[in-house]
Amino acid sequence: MSSATHQVHPLAGQPAPAGLLIDLRRLANDYYQRKPDLADPQQLVNFGTSGHRGSPLKGTFNEAHILAITQAIVEFRHRQHVTGPLFLGKDTHAASAPAERSALEVLASNGVETVIQRDNGFTPTPALSFAILEYNRGRKDGLADGIGITPSHNPPSDGGLKYNPPNGGPADTQVTNWIQHRANQLLHPNSHGLQRMPYENALRAATTHQHDYLGHHVQGRQLETQRAGVALTQVCMQ
Repeated sequence: MSSATHQVHPLAGQPAPAGLLIDLRRLANDYYQRKPDLADPQQLVNFGTSGHRGSPLKGTFNEAHILAITQAIVEFRHRQHVTGPLFLGKDTHAASAPAERSALEVLASNGVETVIQRDNGFTPTPALSFAILEYNRGRKDGLADGIGITPSHNPPSDGGLKYNPPNGGPADTQVTNWIQHRANQLLHPNSHGLQRMPYENALRAATTHQHDYLGHHVQGRQLETQRAGVALTQVCMQ
C-alpha cells in the first residue's frame, strides 16, 4: 500500500517575493479610471459561475462594470418582485472594497434596503448565504437576496461580483444571462437608467444597515449543531 506524497511549496511560510506582489495604488487607480473597451468582448460583463470576474488591470473588472451590474440587479429584483433587503458583503481581495462602495452607491440611490458588514469588515460567502436563508425562513413574500463581492480563488489582482437570489445562491443561468445582457446595455455611454449617489451619502442613507454577518453565522451554526445533537440523543433513547 503506497502512501501519498505531499509536496510543500518552496515559498510556504515565507514572505512573498516582490515579484509576486501587486501594486495596490495602480489597481485602485485602474479600477476607477480605466474604462472598458466595448469593442473587446473580454471587457464586457461576462457571468461565469453566478457572477462576473476580472481584473482592473485588464479592463475587465472596473467601476463601470460594477455600476452597470448592480443597476441590472436592481432592475431584475423589481421584475421578480424581490422586495426584501439585499445583503451585501465583500472578501479581502484588493478590488473588493472599491467594488462594494460602487455597488452601495447604486443600491442606495435606487432605494434598496441594503445590509453591509459592520465596521467595513469582510464577509465569508457562506455567511452571506446564511443571512439570506435565515431572513427568508418562513416568509413567502418580501424575500431577501444578496450580492457577494469576491472572485473566490482567483489571483490577488482579480475582483468578482456574484448575485445570490432568495434561495441563497448561486444564481442559475437564466438569471445571470438577463443580468449580463442588461448590464452590457448599461455600459454604453448613451444608455439610460443608471442611478448612483456619492458614497458618503449612500453610507448614511436610511436604507443602509450594518450587520455582523460572521457572528450571526457562527451563532446560527452552533444552534443547528445543538438541535442536531438533541435530536440524535432523542433517537438513541427511543
